[in-house]
Amino acid sequence: MIGLQGDRIQVIKGQLHINDVPVKRERIDDFVETDETGRQTRTKRWRETLPNGVSYTTLDLVDDGFYDNTGVYNVPPGHYFMMGDNRDNSMDSRVPSAVGYVPFENIVGRAEIIFFSVRDGDRAWEVWHWPWSVRWNRLFTIVR
Repeated sequence: MIGLQGDRIQVIKGQLHINDVPVKRERIDDFVETDETGRQTRTKRWRETLPNGVSYTTLDLVDDGFYDNTGVYNVPPGHYFMMGDNRDNSMDSRVPSAVGYVPFENIVGRAEIIFFSVRDGDRAWEVWHWPWSVRWNRLFTIVR
């Protein structure tokens, strides 16, 4: 959860701003993923720290991506603003036509574990691709 009711949220040049204040962001080691052929893909990774001290990591697939510069989102009463950790590949509150602001009554818990994960662009329902598309190293990992 990034924003509470009344907050102003914006992303400027890839950096999250809450109520016109940039969120602390520091570059950390790349996320490295190895596919079934042994080929490695590196993705830039950042550590963001919210004003309340909560810290987490995010991925940045491309510089100046579609969601790296947004307008201002004003979080309405009774709603929250959510953002995924894979910032260039997350359908989250930055997409009003798909997710938008999340009403309080839609929040029923918090993520504790990654149950299942497939590579970017793959479809989980295509079970015949699972031997190659499932990110086996992510299954049943604890969310921190």
